[in-house]
Amino acid sequence: MIDTTVVGDGNPIQAAHSAEEAAFLVDNMKQAMNDMVVHILTKAVAAQQSSGDACAPGNQPQFPVRWIDAYFPFTSPSWEMEVLFQGEWLEICGCGVMKQEILNQADMPDRIGWAFGFGLERLAMLLFGVQDIRLFWSSDPRFAGQFSPGRINSFRPFSRHPSCAKDVSFWLPSESTFHENDIMDLVRETAGDLVEGVKLIDSFTHPKTGKGSRCYRINYCSMDRNVTNEEINGVQELVRKRMVEQLGVTLR
Repeated sequence: MIDTTVVGDGNPIQAAHSAEEAAFLVDNMKQAMNDMVVHILTKAVAAQQSSGDACAPGNQPQFPVRWIDAYFPFTSPSWEMEVLFQGEWLEICGCGVMKQEILNQADMPDRIGWAFGFGLERLAMLLFGVQDIRLFWSSDPRFAGQFSPGRINSFRPFSRHPSCAKDVSFWLPSESTFHENDIMDLVRETAGDLVEGVKLIDSFTHPKTGKGSRCYRINYCSMDRNVTNEEINGVQELVRKRMVEQLGVTLR
């Protein structure tokens, strides 16, 4: 923790507090804030590494923190907390010793305390690796669908251009070993960067013949332009043709 702060006329101790009281509050606040940030950012780094993203940062065992003098109407002295994360100093929050008038008006004149204010969206951007704060106000299910309560995972960017979903269903070949990775590889080799995702949506085994059936939903989307239904129909037809030729499936 880098702490070069000096309490002076520009960022003063309140007259209601002694120097010892103010020093205790400030030390307690800074330690608590530092522990909180280290805990959160350690989880952020771990989530990025576990995502398998080749661009994910390496391990960062320490998160240096510095304190910048600031002014807030309800605290004095006050600071902005910055943390060195992935090579950049990032402003995390504002904090300071609570104005004693607030506690007096709350009928707690015998109490002293400190306060802080996090920008929750900014914190979530660090924790989940979200690059654009506007996504938090998006109704796009491709964003909200990536997160679930109690789980920290690295956000996977998607195109803001409209997507186009196509389904393909087929009977599995009876004489060969089918593996789902074969489908994934074939689709991506055929459609390239137009493929946003491939998902199994139905699996069925015929009760009499024992033949297996699968249905996959392929989500097409360009990162830099809108795609037309006609264009994707052509790509989808090529995918279907290659599935028959290379995997030996029977289209339904």
